[in-house]
Amino acid sequence: MSWTRGSLAALAVCVLLLAGPAGCGAGDAHEQRTSASPSPVGKLLDRTDEAGRRYRQVDGAHAPTVRVEVKPADGGAWDVTLTVHRFRFSPPGTKPEAAEGRGTALLFVDDMPVAELRTPVHRLTADHLPQGTHEVTARLYADDGTVWAVHGDPVESTAAITASGTESTAALSSRGAAARTQDRGSPVPGGEAS
Repeated sequence: MSWTRGSLAALAVCVLLLAGPAGCGAGDAHEQRTSASPSPVGKLLDRTDEAGRRYRQVDGAHAPTVRVEVKPADGGAWDVTLTVHRFRFSPPGTKPEAAEGRGTALLFVDDMPVAELRTPVHRLTADHLPQGTHEVTARLYADDGTVWAVHGDPVESTAAITASGTESTAALSSRGAAARTQDRGSPVPGGEAS
């Protein structure tokens, strides 16, 4: 009988040893699933934008796209509308981590940053676009501040507009600007850059 009790005790110790680590592992795995940060998206390139933010290369077939449209508004202002695909604007307070197809847009006038956008619409006041021809560019950024890029080029769209100081001329210029809109580095559906 002493052999049976010893065998049972040894068996109980083996069961506890086997169950103990498995139980701990299961708890750790649950914690890892709920607290793990999202995996990195895309490949960070050595290339940077004008402000030193690194480019985040993504596959063109799954990359976000943007198109900018600029129309005259009352009082010499201009309404900017962005059309995005495979992209969501992040609300204020979003963690500074890259997540697939999410982030903000930076709006540039003649290569100078003028606004960070968390929605697809923005109004540029007349002081941002004095009389003359200007380029308005919208560029997409991940929440960690990196630039979404395809084939080493930023995902962006540029519209050329002419501000004349009079609403009627500005309206005519705006129609022409829509036809001259260029998408530099922003893939069109099908993966080609236009």
